[in-house]
Amino acid sequence: MTQLVELSPQPIWRHFQALCKIPRPSKYEDAVREYVKDFGENLGLETMVDEVGNLIIRKPATPGMENRRGVVFQSHLDMVPQKNADTDHDFTKDPIKAYVDGDWVTAEGTTLGADNGIGVVAAMAVLESTDIPHGPLEALFTIDEESGMTGAHGLKSGILQGEIMLNMDSEDEGELYVGCAGGVDVSVSHRYEEELLEEGYNSFQLSLKGLKGGHSGVDIKLQRGNANKLMIRLLKALSAMDVRLVEYSGGTLRNAIPREAFARIAIPSEHQAEVVRVVDEYLGIFCAELAEVEPNLSLVLKESEPAHKAMSRAGQSQWLDTLHVSPNGVHRMSLSVDGVVETSNNLAVIKIKDGEIAVENMVRSLIDSAREEHAESIAGLYRLIGAEVKKQGAYPGWKPNTESVILKTMVDIHEQLFGYKPEIKVIHAGLECGLLGSAYPNWDMISFGPTIQFPHSPDEKVHIPAVENFWNYLVKTLEAIPEA
Repeated sequence: MTQLVELSPQPIWRHFQALCKIPRPSKYEDAVREYVKDFGENLGLETMVDEVGNLIIRKPATPGMENRRGVVFQSHLDMVPQKNADTDHDFTKDPIKAYVDGDWVTAEGTTLGADNGIGVVAAMAVLESTDIPHGPLEALFTIDEESGMTGAHGLKSGILQGEIMLNMDSEDEGELYVGCAGGVDVSVSHRYEEELLEEGYNSFQLSLKGLKGGHSGVDIKLQRGNANKLMIRLLKALSAMDVRLVEYSGGTLRNAIPREAFARIAIPSEHQAEVVRVVDEYLGIFCAELAEVEPNLSLVLKESEPAHKAMSRAGQSQWLDTLHVSPNGVHRMSLSVDGVVETSNNLAVIKIKDGEIAVENMVRSLIDSAREEHAESIAGLYRLIGAEVKKQGAYPGWKPNTESVILKTMVDIHEQLFGYKPEIKVIHAGLECGLLGSAYPNWDMISFGPTIQFPHSPDEKVHIPAVENFWNYLVKTLEAIPEA
């Protein structure tokens, strides 16, 4: 089997293989930050950690390049921890099992961490290089991008000296991103009443699995199934047979489209056969509706340990109705950027157990006012039923700069290297550029990267030839940075 270190370019894959051995889910970046910090210090480079935990490494210009504009590489250290239900993996302790599959690198049953590990190791490869001409360099490795962008939120102005920022967190070869969506979390919590179950109920576990999931921004326009929306729809239908909801768990992360949902239910004995029929009927309905995007969808009903309590009938009816109408997916397409989502919501996580319910939504928009409006409409829905709602973690979008000097430079280099001009795009995802640009408004920013498919899901994979092209493009860009 081909090993990662045998791939080209060797510096990229050597560092990425090492990175895969270090657990680094959001909020657990200490080990990976220490690893990269030691790397910088061992090279004799100026290395520092700021007050929120971001890492900065500086490298002087190579001889003859001292008059070039300073460049800031920017990547985030954390990764999304998603795994298949049958995969035994602790993201805080276990290494990622990456392997080569044809022209791709992927992982065994988990996210790979190419988002944004490839950006991290690209910066490391340049920092250690002795044969790449470049002007003054700074590498900014932020923390907690995937879980709240607290690293970008906390970055202080005046620390970094560069004028051009290269964000290496995009996921499509041949594209340069010059703008991105902002976002905000809408978190819902509530205490609900439980009732003792009467005699004659049998307990079952209802499992909805096999969905593709994916990035709640980049992939939201693909119309993939949301496990929460599908399961809530089915539970509403089952409520007509007095099926009672005991527990519920759907989705795991606010920025990942839910792939799986699990409901523990209590079924009256006299309706058991009818429930089995309805579950089979809805499996057929879901498969027919989502045939083009969700070929592996499954619904399984099996007996579980006896339950003694369930959500009250009134509470169940109210919450299922509310969750059923709760917005999810594309809300509005952009009127100014063709083919790009303007505003969306991901009904990301639902937990119902022991009298407590928690719901996590992630709203994104290219327009900050539209983001706030959609978030408030969702918050208002849940307030109507007496739930507590918090809107938190808001971050701004990144407005395109049509006069960008680095954009023109990178367009020209791309055409020279690959024979065609890159597409100039705005992404419906929360790149850190919006926040970082608010601290450093003088920065000329571009986001680019190699092709990564299915980020934020266990199907994540990165295209090996695209990584080599990305590396060559980065090197040539550094050689062509304009003079200060």
